[in-house]
Amino acid sequence: MERPFRPSETGGPIGQLMTLDDLPPLNTKRWVIRRKAEVVAGVRLGLISLEEACRRYSLSLDEFLSWQRLIDRHGLRGLRATRVQEYRATQGAVKAAPEGN
Repeated sequence: MERPFRPSETGGPIGQLMTLDDLPPLNTKRWVIRRKAEVVAGVRLGLISLEEACRRYSLSLDEFLSWQRLIDRHGLRGLRATRVQEYRATQGAVKAAPEGN
């Protein structure tokens, strides 16, 4: 099982030194795992504010926070678009379970 992504003080999603130049381009349309992780790492490392990241990449706050939660819970693999529904369905089933059973 892959360990959750935890950037070092200066490291990006795969442990390399990260700067503003490593963030995805402003015109990004295709959000692959690496690009999502770079945006989350950029915010966590203080390279860019959460507000600026959302504005810069036309992301909703919920979308960014979901990327962050998926990384924390499932590692980089959690950002795979094909797995998001699976992870969300599992979490929803746990929350919807009746109490006391």
